[in-house]
Amino acid sequence: GVMASGGSAWNALPGHETQTQAADLSVACERDARVPTPSCPLLSAVLYFACVSTPIPPPEAPVATDDWNIIGHTWAVRMLQRSLATGSVSHAYLFTGPEGVGKGTLALTLAQALLCQGDAPPCGACRSCRLVTSGNHPDLHIVEVGAGDSLKVEQVRDLERALSLTPSEGSRRVAILHHFERATPSAANALLKTLEEPPDYAVLVVLADDAEHLLPTIVSRCQQVALRPIPVTTLEQLLIARRGLPPERARLLAHLSGGRPGWALRAAADDSLLRRRTEQLDALMHLLRASVVERFGYAEKLAGGDRATLRETLDWWQSWWRDVMLLAARADAVLTNVDRRDELAAYAARFGAERSAAMVQAVAETASFLESNVNPRLAVESLVLNLPRR
Repeated sequence: GVMASGGSAWNALPGHETQTQAADLSVACERDARVPTPSCPLLSAVLYFACVSTPIPPPEAPVATDDWNIIGHTWAVRMLQRSLATGSVSHAYLFTGPEGVGKGTLALTLAQALLCQGDAPPCGACRSCRLVTSGNHPDLHIVEVGAGDSLKVEQVRDLERALSLTPSEGSRRVAILHHFERATPSAANALLKTLEEPPDYAVLVVLADDAEHLLPTIVSRCQQVALRPIPVTTLEQLLIARRGLPPERARLLAHLSGGRPGWALRAAADDSLLRRRTEQLDALMHLLRASVVERFGYAEKLAGGDRATLRETLDWWQSWWRDVMLLAARADAVLTNVDRRDELAAYAARFGAERSAAMVQAVAETASFLESNVNPRLAVESLVLNLPRR
């Protein structure tokens, strides 16, 4: 699937592979019935990642019940419910998965269940559950990170001081740490100390996009819950059945989210996400026929804005070129921008699979440059100036 916010899975695309690895992926394509086998190793490798990363939906997508009202991830909810029922709750959990997959929602619901004073936690009706929902529970501590910022050691030390106090309302204190992959080394080491000697009443929930981005010693001290995008058709059905979305809107959001329930629900509640997507894709279409001067101007404006918007733009551009590539190669994989299929097909006929695959790689490399603190203006200028001409 594709991504509408930072931490794109495309960082693992070819171009970061050796020629031998790309050839190995080309062989793998031949073993996967969904992936065509073009002669170009780069195209073969990009198509392989695009196709096999798309969840294959089951014949039927059952709607689960008694799952804390969580969309998808029923297995994770069941595991946490068993831990609560048997009194085997871990002192530390690590929820991993791409942005928008639902890590934060699951963590907050777990906190509500841990702090609930009702008979069937989380009951949603007791004083404690209401305080968690409003963000005012004195025994719930949430450590957040601003867009583009790092999680700093001072935040972890403040948390340590809060956790040193006995609970105010019940028997536990719960801490949720967002985006811990962006923690500074000193912040990571400070958390490690807390994980080594946690208070008996404390439960920490660490959220990160990938366990590989954390200290192995932190990972080893947490019970890991790896959340992954769910099949698009399953998410579509759940959005209709559980959130009452019209079928066409549910289908669009399920595809655009790449199977990430959190992003789909945010987009359902906030129309600005889809408006920005339209603007960013329309800008790409304009750039394909724009002059060099216009391209320079747009690149300067985009690079000079906030990093979150830049990453979001690159994610949508990447989704567009991936769709064009898949249509040009006639690959059997789920498209992202299903509401613009006719436009995608026209570009697929014009640019072909190999040129489109090269653009998927180029956008991915630009995104990885930004994560490596390369000058954003130079990175974006290079990408925009090298866009093919319509």
